[in-house]
Amino acid sequence: MYALFVLPLFFLPAERMPALGKQLIAGCLISAVLFLLLPAELGFARQVPKAYAAIYAGMFSLDRPYNLVPSLHVIWSALIALACIDFARIPLKIALFAWLCVVVASTVLVHQHHLIDVIAALAIVIFLRRQYEVRHA
Repeated sequence: MYALFVLPLFFLPAERMPALGKQLIAGCLISAVLFLLLPAELGFARQVPKAYAAIYAGMFSLDRPYNLVPSLHVIWSALIALACIDFARIPLKIALFAWLCVVVASTVLVHQHHLIDVIAALAIVIFLRRQYEVRHA
């Protein structure tokens, strides 16, 4: 996910950077309000097969399963990837979209989020992208 933060430098024209920055900030603010109004905890015990325990141990020690709805991983990744997709050529559009799908799926598959966290995040992304289109069309 963090590699996505560098991509706008290579894809977006300079005049589009402020809009993306505002969308990212708005996504954080909306999430903060939801975290305060509707605090959520992971609804299941995080268990992984013993073969993967060492890989997940470090991640689970840093990441506590609180404030899940919406997933900021998904908001940030989707806003950045979709902004870059707007200016990429077809092969890169496909690669960026596939990368986004992997990031989104991974948040659920590594037991970081529930599907509702992902759905809420994608709804916020759609809202923010539409807000930008309406104001700047």
